[in-house]
Amino acid sequence: MYPNLYYAFKDLFGVEWPFLRFINSFGFFVAIAFIVAALVLTAELRRKSKQGLFQPTEMQVMVGQPATASDLILNFLLGFIMGYKILALFILDDAATEDPQAFIFSTLGSWPAGIGMGLLFAGIKWWEKNKQKLSKPEKRTVRIWPHDRVGELTIIALVFGLAGAKLFDIFENWSDFLQRPADYIFSAKGLTFYGGLICAALAIWWYAKKHKIGFWHLNDAMAPTMMLAYGVGRIGCQVSGDGDWGIVNTRPNPFSWLPDWAWSYTYPHNVNEVGVPIPGCTGKFCMELPEAVYPTPLYEVVFCLALFGLLLLLRKKMRIPGTLFAIYLMMNGLERFLIEKIRVNTRMNIFGFQPTQAEVISSLLFLSGLVLFLWLRKNQSGKAVSAAGRS
Repeated sequence: MYPNLYYAFKDLFGVEWPFLRFINSFGFFVAIAFIVAALVLTAELRRKSKQGLFQPTEMQVMVGQPATASDLILNFLLGFIMGYKILALFILDDAATEDPQAFIFSTLGSWPAGIGMGLLFAGIKWWEKNKQKLSKPEKRTVRIWPHDRVGELTIIALVFGLAGAKLFDIFENWSDFLQRPADYIFSAKGLTFYGGLICAALAIWWYAKKHKIGFWHLNDAMAPTMMLAYGVGRIGCQVSGDGDWGIVNTRPNPFSWLPDWAWSYTYPHNVNEVGVPIPGCTGKFCMELPEAVYPTPLYEVVFCLALFGLLLLLRKKMRIPGTLFAIYLMMNGLERFLIEKIRVNTRMNIFGFQPTQAEVISSLLFLSGLVLFLWLRKNQSGKAVSAAGRS
């Protein structure tokens, strides 16, 4: 396992670059997931726009104004945070930054680096605005297409997705949270996918309504995008060993073509540092599971990338807006429900049953997708009959 990129480059390329310790493997693949998702979503929204399924909105913007005080303050604060935390990782003593994730969530940092970066960011903003300044600022009307807003959509999905993932993880482990709240609130660990999906979806729904973006067409464009992002993100879970593994699997590998680590794995050097000590290993990340388990993140990577390909094939065949998104909900729910059967997770107690939170949500997603699919098809059929009757 590679808790951060330092261990990956050391093992794969034989180089030891200390600054790579600051790049968490899970976070790295989450970032990659958002980037590839943004690229796919942009292409899909542009394709739908060419088909006439989206229309642009017009906005009036003021151009030629100098930088305002709020512009300079906001950029100073952004630069200060970057310098105080991120730049400090490279210039402070190794003892303070040995655990980068703990350092980021602590109060430690470099004041000189923060002030210096803050002044630099504010200065760049002032220079950019001054370069575009007109003798008389004027209002201009610009047309913005949905694919021009992918950057904003990505940021909204990132912010609300991470916040929702953290909140749902807290709810899922409520008893433990009450005993150790700081360990959950001020930690980069512990993220629940469905929490992120639900909160990000609500935020994007609000954004689409505000900017008059066709809701069902947007959902259809995002369906393959979200499946791809989930599959890529799960690579980070597998590579870092973040605890999303399966139940114990001590049975011999029945498939000669399948590597043993793809059948059962002990996740040595996992980022959660759980299990038993690895003989001869010293320092951080020297633990492995006492018994081999199913590598469920690996299975989800394979399944979700295959489902992404299937959604790509279906996207041009689904003529009724929203039906591709309904299929995504069913696929997502079914995939996660099945993987939960061999995955370690906290169980709930509901009317004598003990499902996991993911099993409950995945079941609801599948049923919601099925109901939505049938309703959309029935609604479209009803419109067709009404149109025929009027002709």
